[in-house]
Amino acid sequence: MLENIAFLFPGQGAQYTGMAVDLLSSDNVKILFDTASDIFKRDMKEILNYDADTLKRTDVSQPAITVANLAAFIFLKDRGFTPSVCAGFSLGEYAALVCAGVINTEDCLRLIKTRGEVMQKAADLLREESGGDASASPGMAAVVGLAPETAELLISQWRAEGLKDLYAANINSPKQIVISGTASALAEAEGRFKEAGAKRVIRLPVAGPFHSPLMSKAAEEFAQALSAVTFCDPVMPVFSNVTGKRISSGKEAKELAVMHITHPVRWIDEEKEITSCGVKVCLEAGPGRVLHGLWKDSGSEIPILAAGTAEDISKLGEKE
Repeated sequence: MLENIAFLFPGQGAQYTGMAVDLLSSDNVKILFDTASDIFKRDMKEILNYDADTLKRTDVSQPAITVANLAAFIFLKDRGFTPSVCAGFSLGEYAALVCAGVINTEDCLRLIKTRGEVMQKAADLLREESGGDASASPGMAAVVGLAPETAELLISQWRAEGLKDLYAANINSPKQIVISGTASALAEAEGRFKEAGAKRVIRLPVAGPFHSPLMSKAAEEFAQALSAVTFCDPVMPVFSNVTGKRISSGKEAKELAVMHITHPVRWIDEEKEITSCGVKVCLEAGPGRVLHGLWKDSGSEIPILAAGTAEDISKLGEKE
């Protein structure tokens, strides 16, 4: 059996129609689906089979991806795979908090339902304020081919010079950073980043300017939901997107959960912390391969393996 495993859970953008449905061969995954269906007041299997456009809505994608991540976690546990470390990228951090015993599954699903709703509401309000035109709405863009520290420095300089509402949102890899901002700020930044040496600036198909102060109203509403939930101290190393470091207590985890909505994801720092824990292999426990690419870009020699489908997980036994 594989040892010293890190479970890494993906976030929004990794979703696809039909994800995790193949994991229903596990009785424990069936229980998860039933629980989620009760909490979301919709059939979980139906949600996971929504078309791609519907799955892009953050009030849909957050519940769907979280259930897909938790299903992969449960399926892996059923087959004897036990993590020594866990982490999640953006939304994936909630599955990691369950994995580390900080919150239970039911509370996680309730929180994600509320989180998705308040973030979608905030995104819709920002769209209305921009005139209702999706093309002129606040959003996110990937900046490819520019060192993250260079991109962050440029954003700080441009802000000092008067360019408003532009923020570093995801510090993904040595080759990529994602920015959030208003439509006008993103349009202005595209030209500036290319002049600074970026290879591409790609607008992302997301509902809003996540991980930025533009989502402060959502953070305020979400804080109210958090107050009723118990956060326990982690039973294994789990890491924060906000700090890039290990979470020390349940109290800290709850405080960071509010900040998570408005602060950048410092994934490069988190990857470094994970590698310092003696990890021998990483499993991407959830849909897609987004974290594969980011992990490989980090230059780490620790392998990362797919673990989001029944077929993926069945192949892990061949690698023992």
